Amino acid sequence: MRAAQSNDNNNMTDKNRIIELGKSVLKTEAEAVEALIERIDDDFARACEIMLHCSGRIIVIGMGKSGHIGGKIAATLASTGSPAFFVHPGEASHGDLGMITAIDTVLALSNSGETHEILTILPLIKRLAVPLISLTGNPASTLAKAADINLNVSVRIEACPLELAPTSSTTACLAMGDALALALLQARGFTAEDFARSHPGGSLGKRLLLMIEDIMHKGDGVPRIRQGASLRDALLEITQKKLGMTAIVDEQDHIIGIFTDGDLRRTLDQGVDFRNATIDEVMTRNCKVARPDMLAAEAIQLMEKYKINALLIENDDHILVGALNMHDLLRSGIM
Repeated sequence: MRAAQSNDNNNMTDKNRIIELGKSVLKTEAEAVEALIERIDDDFARACEIMLHCSGRIIVIGMGKSGHIGGKIAATLASTGSPAFFVHPGEASHGDLGMITAIDTVLALSNSGETHEILTILPLIKRLAVPLISLTGNPASTLAKAADINLNVSVRIEACPLELAPTSSTTACLAMGDALALALLQARGFTAEDFARSHPGGSLGKRLLLMIEDIMHKGDGVPRIRQGASLRDALLEITQKKLGMTAIVDEQDHIIGIFTDGDLRRTLDQGVDFRNATIDEVMTRNCKVARPDMLAAEAIQLMEKYKINALLIENDDHILVGALNMHDLLRSGIM
């Protein structure tokens, strides 16, 4: 019994120790990021100005953990309007340096500022006369002194209990990279639509770029019957086209109205004679319509506002050209 209690106590002690360690790591890294706020100064503004006026690409370089952070910074820059890509400094010494041209800007990451692979290619970068911005943890390092601008990302202590694994230092570097990227985003006037163009596969890209014409049913896939048709014809059309509704059009395909599953239920409640009724007696006139060049997101807004599940699509001449329902929007991934 005592042994079981002792094990429970030990487990609880281990659990508490793990929780406290996790909190300590986050606190240490948060302090490292907070310390950067005072370093957002004229050098930061000059670095942004250089990158803003770069007519080529921002080349990000870094080794080891700094290389992983550099890859993420390059991706963030590229996706927020500042063309950038990552070059491995080790590979640069063996041919990849050709990726850097005279119209580019180099952003070099090194916590020590003495990374051998980066220092090896410094003379070649200088020969190209490209601007060099460094993010280092040692402002007195070789890299920091060689750079046109050095941004100090030093940290008081690593979050690692052994003070060995790069933790606070990589977090600080990543945060400074984000600060650069988003300051540039603001300076460029980069918009949500611009962001979506570089993220067409994401949900934001779909919401901002997907048009109604991209997902609507067209041609023979659009349920339609002529005005004056029987209610039975309307039901057959709804069943065959499987959109839960049908458009009612005139001889020129102008939209006269719509008849939906909801209209059918209301018709049943009213006791309408299905054998003799025409669609004109039971359709919904002045129905909500959309245009093909509207965003699919706008279709969602229309449906939500008017509590409807389907939309007819007309062109500038008010001719029926398409139809869609809520299921189409769901399949598109926009919802």
